[in-house]
Amino acid sequence: MVWSDVVRAVYPGRFQPVHLGHVEVIKWALERVDELVVVIGTAQESHTVVNPFTAGERVLMLKLAMADFGIDMGRVYIIPVPDVLMNYVWPYYVQLYVPKFKYGVARNPLVVRLFREAGYEVLVPPPYERGRYSSTRIRRLMASGDESWRSYVPPSVAKFIDEIGGVRRLREILGTD
Repeated sequence: MVWSDVVRAVYPGRFQPVHLGHVEVIKWALERVDELVVVIGTAQESHTVVNPFTAGERVLMLKLAMADFGIDMGRVYIIPVPDVLMNYVWPYYVQLYVPKFKYGVARNPLVVRLFREAGYEVLVPPPYERGRYSSTRIRRLMASGDESWRSYVPPSVAKFIDEIGGVRRLREILGTD
């Protein structure tokens, strides 16, 4: 296959943490394209309430999650991208960090609009139980000491968060530990 013939999509997210909804979107997207570029947004921020994990930790979480579900990593790129803080230029900024792509993958209305305004086609995945699979919800459960957060992330991601002391970190940041 010639590289210019590869149909590639970009799936942006913060992945704080990676959850089962993210995995479903990745699987869904890979049914539609040859390769998927998973963009880890807000890569410069960590150790905050909304972004407790580093970009490197999120890269590892994504790799672990994909291994749990047998996703072919030969078809996936994971690329951290820092914020640009100018919505209109964001898709053009992402182009500087990733291989050439045809599609954006998003449900967020702003991200969908930005991709379209930049001339990209957008693949809009099904919602995959957004009420359950929300990183914000998972972080709240972690912060409150509710162990049910584990059921919303892949098993290896839960183990990894334990290994790095992720729950303790989040609770310390919040001042609840």
